[in-house]
Amino acid sequence: MDRCIYGCSAITLFFFYFILTASALESGHHNVTGSGQINSNSVLVALLDSRYTELAELVEKALLLQTLEDAVGRHNITIFAPRNEALERDLDPDFKRFLLQPGNLKSLQMLLLSHIIPKRVGSNEWPEENSGRVKHVTLGNDQVLHLSKLKGTNGGGRRLVNSAVITRPDDLTRPDGLIHGIERLLIPRSVQEDFNRRRSLRSISAVLPEGAPEIDPRTNRLKKPASAAVPAGSPPVLPIQSAMAPGPSLAPAPAPGPGGARKHFNGDAQVKDFIHTLLHYGGYNEMADILVNLTSLATEMGRLVSEGYVLTVLAPNDEAMAKLTTDQLSEPGAPEQIMYYHIIPEYQTEESMYNSVRRFGKVKYETLRFPHKVGAKEADGSVKFGSGDRSAYLFDPDIYTDGRISVQGIDGVLFPEEEEESVKKSTGSVKKVVQQRRGKLLEVACRMLGAIGKDSYLSRC
Repeated sequence: MDRCIYGCSAITLFFFYFILTASALESGHHNVTGSGQINSNSVLVALLDSRYTELAELVEKALLLQTLEDAVGRHNITIFAPRNEALERDLDPDFKRFLLQPGNLKSLQMLLLSHIIPKRVGSNEWPEENSGRVKHVTLGNDQVLHLSKLKGTNGGGRRLVNSAVITRPDDLTRPDGLIHGIERLLIPRSVQEDFNRRRSLRSISAVLPEGAPEIDPRTNRLKKPASAAVPAGSPPVLPIQSAMAPGPSLAPAPAPGPGGARKHFNGDAQVKDFIHTLLHYGGYNEMADILVNLTSLATEMGRLVSEGYVLTVLAPNDEAMAKLTTDQLSEPGAPEQIMYYHIIPEYQTEESMYNSVRRFGKVKYETLRFPHKVGAKEADGSVKFGSGDRSAYLFDPDIYTDGRISVQGIDGVLFPEEEEESVKKSTGSVKKVVQQRRGKLLEVACRMLGAIGKDSYLSRC
C-alpha cells in the first residue's frame, strides 16, 4: 500500500516537473522570465550594453523600455541603430534640443520607434538590386522603412534602409532579434514637420505683420505712404522678376524690393531650415551644396521669402545631379540658371499640383528663369515635369512645407525646351525702285508750268 502511495506521488511530481519545464522553455523562447524581466540574452540588453550608447540613452529618456519589452515578448524585432557620431556631432543642435524637451516626448518616441521593425530581418533577407525596394512597417504609427540595395559597380551590394547605408549588418544577433548599424539617423516626416512648425511659430510669434509698400507701376519706385493703412500680410506689389538680384553679367547692386526694415518672415532661417531638412532627409546633398557653396541662391531665396514671396523648389536627387556633365556646369552662371529653372514663384504642394494636372491635363508653371516655364502633366499616378528625355517625376513629395517654402523631390534635372528655329523661306530678290519725293515748292512750280504748257523746262517735272 505504501509503495502505491509513494509511486503515485512520484508520477504526480514528474508530471508537474514536465509542465514547469515546458513553460520555462516557452518563456525562454521569448527571453522573458516569469516576473516580466528581460532575459540577459535579449536584444534589448545587448543594445543597452553595446557601442550604440547614444541611442540607448535616448531609449531610456523616451521611457520606451517597457514598450520594447512587450514587443520582444510578442515577436522578434530588428533595430537599426545609428552610430554615436550621427547622434552626437552630425545632428542639428536645435533638433536635438527639440527632441529632449519634455513637451516633445511623443516626437522622440515616434523617432525611435521608426528605427525598429517588429520582425527579424537579417542581412541575408535583403532584396536584390533588381527587385526594387521592400516595405516594412515599424513600431511607430504608420511609419514605413524601405529596404533596398545600391546598383552599379561602385556601390553595388551596399544595403540601404530608406537612404541610409547599413555600415554594420548583423552587428548584434540574439534569439529574439538583431541590430544593424547604420550611418545616420532616420527622421520621420511627421517629426520633421513638427520641428519645423515649432521653429516657424517661435520665429514669428512676436513679429507684428505689416503690409508691403506700394509700387508706382509707371516709375517702378516706392510710393509715399498713403493715409490709408495697407492691410497686414498683403502680398508684394512688385513682381518677383523685379525683386530678384541681378544676373552674373550685371553689377552686384542691391535688387529693388517691397520690403522694409521690419520683415514679415525670417527668410534666412526658413531657407536654412529647409536645407537642413534636405540633408537630414538624405539623397539631396548635391542640391544643398549648389544652393549654399557653389552659388549664392540660398541667400537670395532667404531675401525673397523675407520680402513676402513664396517659393516651390523642385529638388533633383543626387542620382540625377550626378548625370550633369562638366560642360553643363562650366559656363559662367550655368549653375544659377539650372537652379532658377527648378524654382517656381508659387506655393505648391504635391496634392495641389496633382489636382491641377488631373483637372487641366497639362499645366505650365512660371519659373525664376524668365521667360521659360516648366510643364507638368499626370503620368503613372504622379506628376511628370518636362517632356521627352528631359523629364522628371515627382519622386519624394512634400520634403519640406512650411507655408512659405515647399520642396518637392524629383528624379531628374530639368532643362528648358529648345526654341525651334524658324525656317526662313527662300524668296527671290526683287528690286524696288523708290522715287524721290518732291518738295511742295517744286510741286507748285510744276503745276504752274503745266498750266501754260511749259512743264518740260524742268526735268524733275
